[in-house]
Amino acid sequence: MSTYLPTLKQLQYLVALREHGHFGRAAEACFVTQSTLSAGLRELESLIGITLVERTRRVVRFTPLGEKIADKAIRVLREAEDLAGMARAAGKPLSGELRMGVIPTIAPFLLPRILPRIRRDWPELKLYLREETSRSACESLHHGHVDCVLLALPYACGDVEAAPLFDDRLFVAFPQNEKQDLPELVSADAIDESRLLLLEDGHCLKDHALAACNRPELRAEAAMLGTSLHTLVQMVDNGLGVTLLPEMALDAGILEGTAIEARPLDAENPARRIALVWRKGSPREKDFQLLAEVLRDVRA
Repeated sequence: MSTYLPTLKQLQYLVALREHGHFGRAAEACFVTQSTLSAGLRELESLIGITLVERTRRVVRFTPLGEKIADKAIRVLREAEDLAGMARAAGKPLSGELRMGVIPTIAPFLLPRILPRIRRDWPELKLYLREETSRSACESLHHGHVDCVLLALPYACGDVEAAPLFDDRLFVAFPQNEKQDLPELVSADAIDESRLLLLEDGHCLKDHALAACNRPELRAEAAMLGTSLHTLVQMVDNGLGVTLLPEMALDAGILEGTAIEARPLDAENPARRIALVWRKGSPREKDFQLLAEVLRDVRA
């Protein structure tokens, strides 16, 4: 007697719907039409004889068993990804497809330096990039949407392996008209909390900056307004306050065309650590270690 099993595609549809909570967005994430995704899920429900999703005009609601099956589907898909990874790892190093997540406070400053080198030295590697906040990137990693993540530590990313790359020092950025009052190293105690501008919630650089300053009152008093470092730079350049910028952003020329002065932060831990992380036990660990060596070399 034949046993009919769910296909990986059907499980992908189910996981995408659970992640996005919307048929249209889930279909976009899977690169199919909404009708294709909906039909695939109905086939899955028919196959196992259970309703997984309650459908109304306004709400997509998973049944209790649907939630459990979606959790299991995530693990099945991850195992399938690892199986494919084992095959890739048996071939040439850094070849085939590799999906890397990168957080927004790293991507625009480091990628222009590393991508030309990777294309030159590893032409058989097809590197696909996905820019997300730290939380979303770690979720993508554990859901199998990406293979590794360029992340700033410390950050709780779950059960991962990490290859530290380099330390990225923080600088205090002031409007130029305050230049005469700046020491060569700016103490965290010298920062006026009422003028401190930080990235909005969801960006780990905000937490790294606050931790480096080691002033609990800054979390309550600082204005968390910026959606990007470039936005914060424009706000500082227009005299709206001061901010903290990573060294890689300064090296990439983020202050060009502005009248901003930046000085190193004087603190016990004045830097964030940039690292490449991947799922623990990944069969492509050797590839990730090799990629980490490439990233360290480019940075140096």
